[in-house]
Amino acid sequence: MRIGLLPQILIAFISAIIFGIIFGQNMEVVQPLGDLFLRLIKFVIIPLIVSSLIVGVASTGNMETLGRIGGKTIFYYVATTLLAVTIGLISAFLFSPGKGVDISSTGEIPEATETGGVINVFLNIIPTNPIESLSSGNILQIIFFAIFIGVGITMVGEKAQPVYRFFEGLAEIMYKITWIIMKLIPFGVFGLLAPIIGQYGLSVLMPLIKLVAVVAFACIVHTLVTYSFAVKSFGSMNPLKFFKGIAPATLVAFSTQSSSGTLPVTIKCTEDNLGVSQRVSSFVLPLGATINMDGTSLYLSIAALFTAQAYGIELSFIQILTIVLIATLGSIGAAGVPGAGLVMLTLVLSAVNLPLEAIALIAGVDRFMDMFRTAVNITGDASAARVVQQSENKRNEASLEI
Repeated sequence: MRIGLLPQILIAFISAIIFGIIFGQNMEVVQPLGDLFLRLIKFVIIPLIVSSLIVGVASTGNMETLGRIGGKTIFYYVATTLLAVTIGLISAFLFSPGKGVDISSTGEIPEATETGGVINVFLNIIPTNPIESLSSGNILQIIFFAIFIGVGITMVGEKAQPVYRFFEGLAEIMYKITWIIMKLIPFGVFGLLAPIIGQYGLSVLMPLIKLVAVVAFACIVHTLVTYSFAVKSFGSMNPLKFFKGIAPATLVAFSTQSSSGTLPVTIKCTEDNLGVSQRVSSFVLPLGATINMDGTSLYLSIAALFTAQAYGIELSFIQILTIVLIATLGSIGAAGVPGAGLVMLTLVLSAVNLPLEAIALIAGVDRFMDMFRTAVNITGDASAARVVQQSENKRNEASLEI
């Protein structure tokens, strides 16, 4: 009997935890399996994003359709991100994860990365050299470039069809390559997760287990409440069917801690299991993998309050509002790669004058929290794709009735 992909991933996931606990650091021997999987994923990310996004934008047919789908997508992403930040703040206030933390155990303080402010986050989206952006893997700039190529194809029309057909063919090739890589997902999950469990075990979690628990709790609440409501009310889909359909991508995101790296799996799951067309998925999902970071926003708000509580600092109402704003906008500039949220945390802490030394506290367990927030990120992308698709379906049905 042939075992499906989801059971295979679950078996690999559970096996990684068991073997990691039993064999400890000896599980580093399987790390090459995880590295191989990540390299294969990175291999397809850039050509997949470029080709699928150009085709997705150009296939809308006209600027009116593009503006309509784009507007719905951006509105959904901003709305759910604000809800995520709010849930994060409420959770942090309710459970006070920073109370009783020993700040003397901060150890070495990581060097803060210069963020340049919110304005620069938006300015840096525009590439000065698209070729350099492609070679360096700057996802935001690549998305900007691809969107405008797609817009240009739409505006030019018939004369640009050869360009459109080239990228359409490239997209189909990348989908087929992605299908091949997906066969290796269980091995990748095992190779990535087992060494982490073997190296850290439960010891690294104990001092800050409350922080990890609060982030995990808030992520689960946001996923079950916000996305269930969205897909049921606006996506006309049973939430259980939705979560089952996106489960393979969620588990891959949990293991890889990379929204961008999970993108090929997310695209396949939404198209095969959630009834999302290629036109919608190729636009909504690549965009979401970069700018829709609900889990990261939620994490940033909790981490900021954790820092204030650990250092005994009372935050003003204005500072809390600032956290909401920066956590929402800051997540847009967070790269969809492991550990990006920790870098963005410097932006939030600096904005409300909280000690950057807290990053050293959080860094020890960041990898565990990254698992939860990345799983939330891609689940949110998939829910947006389903909601936008259903909205387009209703519009098409209304047009036929007229």
